[in-house]
Amino acid sequence: MNQLRLDPLTGRWVVVSTDRADPPMAFSPVATTQADPSRACPFCPGNEESVPAALETYGPEGRWLVRVVPSLYPAFEGDGPFVVTNRGPVFTQATAGGIHEVLVLSPDHDKKWSMLDDDQTNLVMAAIRDRIEEHSSIPGLRYSQAILNSGREAGASVDHPHGQLLGMSFVPRELVEEQAGFARFAGRCLLCTAVDAEENVGHRVVYADERVLVICPFWSGSPYEMMIIPRIHCPHLHHSPPADLRAVGKALKETLSSLSSLVGDVAYNLVFHSAPYRAPEPYHWHVHVVPKLTTVAGFELGTGVLINIKNPEQAAEELRVRVPVNSRH
Repeated sequence: MNQLRLDPLTGRWVVVSTDRADPPMAFSPVATTQADPSRACPFCPGNEESVPAALETYGPEGRWLVRVVPSLYPAFEGDGPFVVTNRGPVFTQATAGGIHEVLVLSPDHDKKWSMLDDDQTNLVMAAIRDRIEEHSSIPGLRYSQAILNSGREAGASVDHPHGQLLGMSFVPRELVEEQAGFARFAGRCLLCTAVDAEENVGHRVVYADERVLVICPFWSGSPYEMMIIPRIHCPHLHHSPPADLRAVGKALKETLSSLSSLVGDVAYNLVFHSAPYRAPEPYHWHVHVVPKLTTVAGFELGTGVLINIKNPEQAAEELRVRVPVNSRH
């Protein structure tokens, strides 16, 4: 049974999920981890029976293009309520109920997000929206986290491009801290202001069109870190206009392609941040792109202070996707 345990030093919940140690190579050193060619890929067409039955499929009749399935190794599972138990002066735990799903981006084993066409990215974004909307209707759940780990160094255990969708009964500290940042900001929305300010100076803009802006944030903590921000203010991804979802999918394709052209087939994490279901304001949903080009070492772990060896202005200049002027807002 999975558990949440509270770190009393930081106030951060930790998931203890011993079943997740079962996947092949769970504890293998990254440098020696290789895909086992003798194992059939569970996400390729023809191998559908190796994973649980699909929750959603997208595509023409008889052929799926995007697929959502329950995780075989869930970090959160069960519909039990969020119950906190104190087992001692510093031993606080809670139930880890919730949902853990896998989003298969494409039937093609080798097609990463940067290689998908616009129709395919539209389907992927629609699947993320639909599943978060479904999670939000389930009693006891408070927040959904959509992520994509690309490459072993980013935490992917299967090479076939896929993401994960986790519905949970608590709001994680990272989101609580972002909500606090929006609340502290004087004036209108923090990210609406960032869009205007970044476009005005232009130094850190990677990509722009009429619906989305991609920047290397002024406060970037790692090389070539990016943030994708829809221009229309909306707290919740699953309430966002369909045109914005399509634009974000396309912006990810363009910027990830630029990243790959610049630094090669680097591992990266995509993190979709949307407001908790019943906490609409102040918040503005967005996507973090974090390439795994450096290692978080002792100083960063000990202090929480990141060291970025590539300034975001130079990173944005190198990554910049040239788009026609008339496509911009």
